[in-house]
Amino acid sequence: MGLNYIWDLIIRGQELGMAKKDIHFLPAKVYSPYMELSQEDLNAMTVARDVEVNPYYRFYDIFNGMFDINNTEDTELRGALFDILIHFLADIDLMQGMNKREYYIRFVLRDIQDGLLGEVVKAHISLFDREEQEIIAANVLRLYDTGEALYLLRDTVSRMFQRSTIYAISEDKDELLLYIGQRENETARNKLQLIMELLLPIQYSAEVYWNDHFGIIDEDYTMIQDRIALY
Repeated sequence: MGLNYIWDLIIRGQELGMAKKDIHFLPAKVYSPYMELSQEDLNAMTVARDVEVNPYYRFYDIFNGMFDINNTEDTELRGALFDILIHFLADIDLMQGMNKREYYIRFVLRDIQDGLLGEVVKAHISLFDREEQEIIAANVLRLYDTGEALYLLRDTVSRMFQRSTIYAISEDKDELLLYIGQRENETARNKLQLIMELLLPIQYSAEVYWNDHFGIIDEDYTMIQDRIALY
């Protein structure tokens, strides 16, 4: 299914890494009265920089007469106002579909991007896709609500690294062993650094194992010769 509405297009643009300000809305010269977006390919899932919109599909009362073909004055100004108004209306569309929790998630992500949760977190948040960023922000909110940092650390790591496992050494020792289950690379290392920066309790230390698991007696998959990491 293609993109049908301005809010639909904004969300798809964000998924593709485009900022809203990079999308420029134009009044469509030729359009269907039954569609909001005027696209040559009705099934297109990409987002162009310049997007033609039928402003009369949902917003007739706002734009009625603004683009009369007989009015040739101030076309540049009217075009700029049109782009601003459509962006504003798209933001309203997006907010109407959000609940209170989603607002808070957006606020946390904004704080992250502004560096309020640390420069490491700000530098590495872009390594995660939109859905992953929302998972991280939601767990930061849950941390404020519950204080269950270890549970949320385990939850976040397991959702970002699906083969991972976290072990606590003992109840009286504040040390964790993190098995990630993949080869170490810069992107994965920076992702893990962000998660630990946000959710690892300050009194805890953590030892990270990437591709090779440390040996655990009676767990055969950890005792493969030449694949055992030393603890």
